[in-house]
Amino acid sequence: MSGEFLLEIGCEEIPAWMLPRARASLKELLERELQARGLLQGKPVETFGTPRRLVAACSRLAAAEPTRTEEVVGPPKAVAFDAAGKPTRAAESFAAKLGVKVSDLKIKQTPKGAYVAAVSRKVGRPTSAVLAELLPSLIPQVEFPRSMVWTSAQGLRFIRPIRWLVALFDGRVVEFELGGVRSGRTTRGHRSLANRSLSVKGLADYRRRLGQVGVVVEPGERRRRIEQECARLLKPLRLREKCDPGLLDLVVDMVEHPAALLGGFAAEFLTLPEEVLVTVMRHHQKYFAVEDARGALAPHFLVVIDLDRDSGGEIRRNHEAVLAARFRDAGFFWEADQKRKLAERLPLLEGVVFESRLGSYRKKVERVQALAGWLAREMSADGRRADIAAVTRAAELAKCDLTTEMVGEFPELQGVVGGLYARAQGDPEAVACAIHDHYKPVGPEDSLPGTLEGATLAMADKLDSVAACFAVGLVPTGSRDPFALRRAGSGIVRIIVEMGLRLSLDAAVREAMTILAGSGLAGREASPAPVLGFLEERARHLFREGKGFAYDEVNAVFSAGWDDLVDAGARLAALRALRPTPDFEPVAAAFKRIRNILEQAGGPDRSARPIENNLIEAGAERELYDRFLKLRSRVAEFRERHRYPEALRQIATLRPQVDRFFDTVLVMAKDEAVRENRLALLAHLLKEFSTVADFAELAVGPKTRE
Repeated sequence: MSGEFLLEIGCEEIPAWMLPRARASLKELLERELQARGLLQGKPVETFGTPRRLVAACSRLAAAEPTRTEEVVGPPKAVAFDAAGKPTRAAESFAAKLGVKVSDLKIKQTPKGAYVAAVSRKVGRPTSAVLAELLPSLIPQVEFPRSMVWTSAQGLRFIRPIRWLVALFDGRVVEFELGGVRSGRTTRGHRSLANRSLSVKGLADYRRRLGQVGVVVEPGERRRRIEQECARLLKPLRLREKCDPGLLDLVVDMVEHPAALLGGFAAEFLTLPEEVLVTVMRHHQKYFAVEDARGALAPHFLVVIDLDRDSGGEIRRNHEAVLAARFRDAGFFWEADQKRKLAERLPLLEGVVFESRLGSYRKKVERVQALAGWLAREMSADGRRADIAAVTRAAELAKCDLTTEMVGEFPELQGVVGGLYARAQGDPEAVACAIHDHYKPVGPEDSLPGTLEGATLAMADKLDSVAACFAVGLVPTGSRDPFALRRAGSGIVRIIVEMGLRLSLDAAVREAMTILAGSGLAGREASPAPVLGFLEERARHLFREGKGFAYDEVNAVFSAGWDDLVDAGARLAALRALRPTPDFEPVAAAFKRIRNILEQAGGPDRSARPIENNLIEAGAERELYDRFLKLRSRVAEFRERHRYPEALRQIATLRPQVDRFFDTVLVMAKDEAVRENRLALLAHLLKEFSTVADFAELAVGPKTRE
């Protein structure tokens, strides 16, 4: 038997950007706890909701916990029964504790001797009772970036005050209390359209009745309505909404009853840069920008309201007035900022603190200039290097827009404004583009810098931040990362890998540490190892999660070297392509066996010891040795030319010789000289052919892939 479960947590408005994580957290918590109690019956927990309500539902939960039986071992037989075989007080207490008769006890032989034991049968509780106990402790565990605590609710911690609770199982109320609010079957309608209470019987009734009082409870349905309304409004004008998935996600969770309005603004504002106009609309007003078929910004915008209609157009006119005022402010800031060149603002950065122990942004500019110049000389893409003069000039100006009126009012525009001002003030296009892009990428979905100069500056800025913060102990811990160093590290590796930049990360980190030492922020003895370890972890994550390589493939390639990430990516691609071939995994298994033998043999690294030809015996050992000599130079040549598929194919041809060697040759021979020579042969084999990937790191057999 089973029943339907419905939970609604009604509260004051939850910020829209917090809702996706809250829904995911509620789903994860419920599924984990219900699964642990044996109540889930193949149907997942579904979570949805609006700013005023978090909802969880499951179409089928078991009517009760399953009955569990287990054997429980009690006191020793000698304690439970006397010499005459009669039960003692210990046996009677043990039986009473388990709810069984003394006659039901049995003797169980264990490694420690004879003990009494009994089978305990625990009847599962009804699901309604389980939920009544579970929900009051589970709801406060829902994750939010921050939460409120109110004393009137006995210290309850939640994102917003809870105003009502709906909890139903199989149509009946699950009785509990949380924060002074008792659960029931009463929910509430839309705050403006139908702010009244209503009673619900179950999930279908809940959805139907909320729809009648102005609440579209499903985020997917709200998204569909918004998209359809926007398309309908723009179709007669032959315009389209400027693609902005992130804003759509946010707006969907800002409303309970979405309706779209089309507004307009004076065409004269189009003289301002598009980035400024779109930022004002998106970040400050949550409006969708509109463009024509060629992608040019149009003097219109879309706004989503939490009402069913705009009677008389008053709401639209109010939004138009607000946007016009914001655009006039932006125009004023643009004109005011142009009165001072970016370079003239450089001294002002002395008063802008980067971090109390790391000094001002003026000091950061000096470090980034030096590091960017070094990267421009060392880093290349397809043999092409960045313009050193453009990179150095861009590094000098990149942070100057932090002192402008525009960034003061619209902080989302930092970097972007700097690039726009540099272009307007006559700096070369390469300089303007580098400044414009130097914060990129700001997230896993963000685009990369559009030029090599921009990539160089972005790398220098991010690497300086990571190295400087590590130097003063500001290392990310758990979920705490106030300087967004994980994002910076991921940005560094994404730029290198996805733009194909050839660079030694070890050398780059050492240069960053040297520049820090020169500025007095880190001693010359400071180790680059923690920074390199941090970047390695980011790179591993990119290749596993972003590029889809198996965990053991990444381990194998990184064990053979990861300093050049472009090269590591090429080796990973070759490894994945050749892994399904027949000889590949047997060779990998052989290399794993070789490493185990060498580890068990202990002692110094035997690859430094020469192989003595006169100690090689005829047969399988000689065949393997001769094949090794023949392949060594061939593999090395392919490796040097970065032709990794060919190198791996050559290594895989060792299979017959390796198989015969292990089938017929005793590695740990009694003769010490022969034994050491064979270990040296295996050590040379492992070292020479593990420079593309360490085959011993590969999982082999039926569970090779994740």
